[in-house]
Amino acid sequence: MRVPAPFDVAEIVALIGDYDVAKNLSRVPHPYRETDARGWIEAMAEARFQGTEYAFAITRKEDDAYLGSIGLHKREDAFEFGYWLGKPFWKQGYATEAARRLVAFAFMELGLERLIAGYFHDNPASGHVLEKLGCVPDGMDHRDCLSRGHAVYCHKVVLTRDNFWKKKAA
Repeated sequence: MRVPAPFDVAEIVALIGDYDVAKNLSRVPHPYRETDARGWIEAMAEARFQGTEYAFAITRKEDDAYLGSIGLHKREDAFEFGYWLGKPFWKQGYATEAARRLVAFAFMELGLERLIAGYFHDNPASGHVLEKLGCVPDGMDHRDCLSRGHAVYCHKVVLTRDNFWKKKAA
């Protein structure tokens, strides 16, 4: 994982521009354009400086290919984490590996005790990733989805530092 950079714009647009990817994310418009990617990279740099968001590129170790993104976003009472991968990289373990690294960063480097996350009801694969980390259900709500143009049922989960380390040790 590394910080997203301007040279990633073309890959970001190509991967997240796929509606099958965008429809699983609340804050991503469709179609997704270069200006969206550039604006996101700039906003993430400022948010990192402010300590309100930490975005990372998910990259392949062998060649640094851009696979997707993962990050933390400060909400009112906790940091929320989320991730996405380009469709060619689904079901290969990249999301779980990146999520474990991000959560370890949140707990070890930022000193957080608790994280929250969510996944849309029609994206159970994301729920499986969260379960592997030690997340536990915390209800449901509706969350706006820009690419779909309406609210979608969202499963909410919570992850404590203790649950993560227990799951990781198992």
